[in-house]
Formats: sequence, structure tokens, C-alpha cells
Amino acid sequence: MDTSPVVIIGAGPSGLTAANELVKGGVSPTVLEQGDKVGGLARTEEYKGYRFDLGGHRFFTKVEEIRKLWEEMLGDDFRTVPRQSRIYHDGQFFDYPLHFFETMSKLGLAESARILGSYFRARLRPCSPEDTFEQWVTNRFGRRLYETFFEAYTEKLWGIPCNQIRADWAVQRIRGLSLTAAISNALFGTDGSKSLIKEFYYPVRGPGMMWERFADAVQTGGGRVRLNAEVLRLNRDGGRIRTLTVRSGGETGEVAAEQVISSMPLTSLVARIDPPSPPDVAQAAAALSHRAFVLVGLILDRAELFSDNWIYVNSPEVKVGRIQNFKNWSPAMVPDPSKTALGMEYFCGEGDEIWSASDAELSDLASRELAALGLAEREDVIDSLVLRQKEAYPVYDIGYREALQVVRRFVGSFENLQTIGRGGMHRYNNQDHSMLTGILAARNLLGESHDLWEVNGDESYHEAGR
Repeated sequence: MDTSPVVIIGAGPSGLTAANELVKGGVSPTVLEQGDKVGGLARTEEYKGYRFDLGGHRFFTKVEEIRKLWEEMLGDDFRTVPRQSRIYHDGQFFDYPLHFFETMSKLGLAESARILGSYFRARLRPCSPEDTFEQWVTNRFGRRLYETFFEAYTEKLWGIPCNQIRADWAVQRIRGLSLTAAISNALFGTDGSKSLIKEFYYPVRGPGMMWERFADAVQTGGGRVRLNAEVLRLNRDGGRIRTLTVRSGGETGEVAAEQVISSMPLTSLVARIDPPSPPDVAQAAAALSHRAFVLVGLILDRAELFSDNWIYVNSPEVKVGRIQNFKNWSPAMVPDPSKTALGMEYFCGEGDEIWSASDAELSDLASRELAALGLAEREDVIDSLVLRQKEAYPVYDIGYREALQVVRRFVGSFENLQTIGRGGMHRYNNQDHSMLTGILAARNLLGESHDLWEVNGDESYHEAGR
């Protein structure tokens, strides 16, 4: 039986950051990653020299310690990228964040008047209580602008109506956005929203490059990073996790651990604890849901297509939700400058029509929709690949808070178990806050005392800082 002072489940941003912090403190952890590469949701997939980023991972933070870590790991391989993104709506492209006068000009005088009227009605009679995403956005933009630019994309992303999505997600992701902020920016060049930035950092060869450097640092410092190592069970004895049952290379074995840090989704974690958790905990964990994600990578025989980093597709006529242009993130993502690589992103549920479609069907769908949006011709597409990601986005539906509290109490009852990161906390954290949970979990084992749930606990979007 293998033994380790600390076992970390998952080699994504939070898990590798925790491991890096531990080796700096003289502890040699073992990181168990079920995939064949590090990075988790932030990994980079390579196909014929083309690099694909699952989701488009901006590197931006107000947490100085995280910024220094990034620079320490990548140095000159960290590039500054100007942000450009747009929304596709009703056959037109609108800059995002919304530019007030451009938006009104494209929508026309009559529609602009209706939008402003809707906005003032919302300000005079706001929705109360402000519990749902629909209510939150309507209070800040008016119902008509909410229906124009927010509703269709958000329902694509989550697969449920906006009146069934908690306002928590809006508070965390788009705090500070409002029509007032858009007008202020247009008139005075100032944007009161801290949730939007004009540039960000990005690794030259994609985000996976960062996590490969972290993995190297962990192993150089005496830790281990085991790929293709799936944790099947966490074997408990009273209030302690004693061993983990791990399947690797076709064989199953046990790893004894003094301490465990898990970035595994809470739903999976609770299901793998043995003896099983109490029925109420199992029921609560099962109530925590996720959205899956399919990226259809298209390689086109075109040197240039559009200048955006990404485009939000707020159009219900097509199924694609967002389009990444990886060449505009970093030219090194595309080995042939005469070609372009796109990521057509489809949000879905495991087992649904999108998830279950064949790679050929998905590639054909993506090519057709790209042409339907007027961004390229179908014959421009010369190659493709399909990447699927389970449990990509924790869903903030109406009952998630109560279910999460039950699971938190159960997980917190173990004296040698901490959960970190997006999956381990069922919180829509970005890289910097996920990393911060990893750092603080490691420091707890090195003698400090931190409440990990306070990280991003004010629901502030990661670009607003702490």
C-alpha cells in the first residue's frame, strides 16, 4: 500500500496550487488526476499542432499573490492580450460590454425608446425580492434589454429558465454591470463596473502550459503527480478518511493518507465515501447539478475571420452558445498562420442530444451554424475535433443553497478532509479564487487556520478582486 502525508484529488488549478504550496512548506504530497493531462477544466488539448482551450481562460486577478505566482511560473511566456468580445443578436454584432450609443444606434430609435422606458419602469418599480437571475438583471437594465441581450444566452448556458436561476450567479459573475454604467462609460469614458477589463494575460501556448509548469515544480520539490489515476472510493473510519481506493493502469490499489484535499465535484465526492453517507446527505449531493460542455474545434483554411477573442451567440435559432477564436488569444495556438482555429462551444447535459451526438454530427452542426451566422463558409472548414467535458459548470438553481449547506456540514465533519476549487465547493470560481482555496488549504495543513468558504464568499466576480 502506498502512503502519503497528503493526497490531493485533482490536478487542476486548485489542486496543483495546493501541492505547490505544500512542497514549498516541506511536505511531499501525492496528486491523483483521473485524466491523461494536468489542468482540469483549464487544460489545453492539442490536435495536429493546433491548441484548443476549453472555455477560453483569461488570466486576470486582483489577488497580488496569485499574479506573482503566474509570473513566477511563466515569465516571458505570459503575454498581454487586448480584450475584444461581441454579442451576436438578431443578425447584428454588438460590442460587449455594451456600448450605449452603439447599441441604441443598431437597435433603432423606436426600440431604443422602448428599452429606456422599460429601464425607467424597472428603476421606479424594481422586482422585490431579488432572488432570481431574471429579477437581478431586469432591475439593472429593464425587462426589454434583459430579454434582448441576456435571456437567450443564459438559458443556453444553464438549460433552465432564467427565473429558476439564483441571483447569486449574476452577483458573482456580472456585478457592477448596469445601464447606468454603460451610459457613464459612453459619456465620460468611465465604467463603474469592476467586472470588465480591457486586457488580460494568457500563456503563449494556452492555459495548460501554466499547469504543466506547476506540475513540474511540484515534482521537482518532491511531490508526485499521478495521471490516469481515478479515485474510486474514500474509505472512512469515523471522522477520518483512512485510505483511498485508486484505479490506475488497469490495476486497483490503496493509498493511505494522513490528510486529503479534494477538488472533485461534491456530487462525486459524497458518492464515493465509504461507508456511504447518511441518506439526507446523499439526497442533497444528488440535488447539486452541473452543466456539461462540448467544444467543437474547427480548423479553417482562412488566415483571418474576425478580431474578437470570443463571441457570445444570443440567438435561439442556433445551438452554439459561444465562439472562441484561439488565434486571437495567442498566435502560437495555431501552427499555420494561413489557417484559423475556432472553438464552437455547446452547453449541454450529460446524455442529452448534443452530448450523445457523434463527432461527425457535431462537426457538421458547428460548420453549418458558423455559416448561418455569416462568419465563414462551410467549405472553409478543413478539419475538426470534438472535446467533451463533464461537470463543467455548477448550476445555481433554486434549491442549490439548501442542498449545499447539508453537504458542507457533512464534509466538514471529517477532521482530515478539505474541499477546494470550483468542483470541490460547487461555486463558480475562476482560476484565481480556485487557486487561493488551494493555497489556504495547504496552509491549514502547515499550521495556519483559514475558512476556505470565505474565499469569494461575498459573491464578487473574480475581476472585482478581494
